[in-house]
Amino acid sequence: MTALSEPSPVPPAERVEGPGDPRLDDYADLTDVALRSRREPAQGLYMAESEKVIRRALDAGHRARSLLLSDRWLEPMADLVRRVAAQGAPVYVGTPAALQEVTGFNVHRGAIAAMHRPAAVPLDDLLAGARRVVVLEDVVDHTNVGAVFRSAAGIGADAVLVSPRCADPLYRRAVRVSMGTVFQVPWGRLAPYPQGVGLLRDHGFVVAALALTPDAVPLDRFEERLPERLALVLGTEGDGLSEAAIAQADLALRIPMLGGVDSLNVAAAAAVALWATRPRPPAEG
Repeated sequence: MTALSEPSPVPPAERVEGPGDPRLDDYADLTDVALRSRREPAQGLYMAESEKVIRRALDAGHRARSLLLSDRWLEPMADLVRRVAAQGAPVYVGTPAALQEVTGFNVHRGAIAAMHRPAAVPLDDLLAGARRVVVLEDVVDHTNVGAVFRSAAGIGADAVLVSPRCADPLYRRAVRVSMGTVFQVPWGRLAPYPQGVGLLRDHGFVVAALALTPDAVPLDRFEERLPERLALVLGTEGDGLSEAAIAQADLALRIPMLGGVDSLNVAAAAAVALWATRPRPPAEG
């Protein structure tokens, strides 16, 4: 009878007590959105919150800078701790109160990781072979950005492009709302903007602006004859797409609405438009 092998011991973790510890600088002031939105890209990092999101980041090939977790989760997350330690990154452990003092909030399920931000992917590489692309103009709510990425991953967009003033897809809230799908959908900043929208046409895309213009084509009519390559451009939460971006598009699309409602939230509109325009398999003869 073969004896079962014992699981590998949990690698040693460094205990931390609270704020002021220089080892935890990456985790300080996490609730200051303006500060973190400047600091994280400049320092080449982002934050992954919750065990599932951290695992998805590692599965996508991202490297951890460090892992911070509540002491009660050290053993239940032993395999995650081993993965992070195997990358040579330190693992810090403390009480839930200590974690909250450092980060400024109750850490979701007791684990958060500082991750190395991956290098930007060149636009040509993002678009090579892509059939469906989403462009976000100045969407500043991180929840909406994360929800768009989740729809893009689940319905099948090949890339997401964001304007220079759009919220950071790798900001903690966006990553968490996306459930880590932001790691699997290639994305990049589209600049110059809005002139960059026209570059999509150079790559063979039909560019469709989601906008309530008088000549906007109803989405259900447009989906009767879908182009092979399509870029859907969606605007900010309040004012929608700018006139400059609409001018760069080949056509405008609108989602037919009922009940006196003129439009959907940008994340909901992206999901509807992606589903309606998803590539269909060739019809069988």
